[in-house]
Amino acid sequence: MGVRDTEAHRREHTSRPTWLTRNLLVLSLVSLLQDAASELLYPLLPIYLTTVLGAPPSVVGAVEGAAEGAASLTKIASGPLGDRFARRPLIATGYGMAALGKLIVAAAGGWPAVLVGRVVDRLGKGLRGAPRDALLVDGVKQAERGRVFGFHRTMDTLGAVIGPLLGLAGYELFHHQIRPVLYLALIPAVLSTLLIAWVQERPRDAPRPARSSMLAETRRLPRRYWGVVSFLVAFSVANFPDALLLLRLKQIGFSVVGVILAYVGYNLVYALASFPAGVLADRFGRPAVYGVGLAFFAVGYLGLGITTNTATAWALIVVYGLFTACYDGVGKAWISTIVGDRLQSSAQGVFQGLSGFAMLAAGLWAGFLWGADGRLPLLISGAVGAVFAAVLLAAAAGRTRRPGRAHPG
Repeated sequence: MGVRDTEAHRREHTSRPTWLTRNLLVLSLVSLLQDAASELLYPLLPIYLTTVLGAPPSVVGAVEGAAEGAASLTKIASGPLGDRFARRPLIATGYGMAALGKLIVAAAGGWPAVLVGRVVDRLGKGLRGAPRDALLVDGVKQAERGRVFGFHRTMDTLGAVIGPLLGLAGYELFHHQIRPVLYLALIPAVLSTLLIAWVQERPRDAPRPARSSMLAETRRLPRRYWGVVSFLVAFSVANFPDALLLLRLKQIGFSVVGVILAYVGYNLVYALASFPAGVLADRFGRPAVYGVGLAFFAVGYLGLGITTNTATAWALIVVYGLFTACYDGVGKAWISTIVGDRLQSSAQGVFQGLSGFAMLAAGLWAGFLWGADGRLPLLISGAVGAVFAAVLLAAAAGRTRRPGRAHPG
């Protein structure tokens, strides 16, 4: 080996880890900026609808329900599209739609325009998610994919920490005027779209003919995939939206500022714990770490259903942040290892879309049973989470005890 070859070899092995690809770095920064924009808007939107635009409270739930339903449906459709066509244009279109949706919301003269804006925003989220997740693991070994999704979730969730803080700062800066703060959210949203120009996509085989239906793409997913997805989606029916948890904090005695700070604290824990959770998932298996996450879920929900003490509630918010860190990125990493490169986008899109619909169902039944204080749905979901955690942890322990078996997932 010559001197020049030796120097190149040394540079290669002293550079960043192989899993920390250019696409991961760029797309993680893109997600951070877009999430900062979304979370800047999200806490202010109910106030904007009801006080500025004069909408009744029922409209708030209708707007968010329609938006999330649109996102879930689009995720299912965008997955196969990402396996049949180039992924980068789909990702860029998705982030561009999100920026356009935020502009429509900021300029709205009535709540129907906000509904349109939120649906456009969430359609963009649904369109970009699965193709983006497929590019994140492109060329990355299966044994390192927990790290990939853990790093991405950390960066994405840091945006959810930065966004509400920027929103609070803007709210004070603009003398409690909400509309200028909503326009402020356009800056990171547009920047995130422009950064897609730095994403690279390797050439693939010729795209499948357009006459090949998206349903045909999903039929190519293996039986094991459907078994895992069925289990994870079944749990999601117990995992209702975070907005209801924030409502529970208000009922426990948190002030409005306290609720927002608790949401920021939850996202901070989620961000800090996501990468370590991904590393542990690569080391001990995705099902085991996912099961630990469900145990955190059970503790968090049962605890919030029982306690009336604000200090205890703060501790439970930390526990809930640990759940999401062991749940979101680890679940995506688990799914990514079940299928080959040609079906990555389809696998992620179907999984995320079905999970979204399950969470919508969770929000409906939990809202129906909420009552005066929300204790009953919290206790029901906590108990369900404990059962699912026990099943996963028992299965993971059984596999590791079998001689000659590698860790699952």
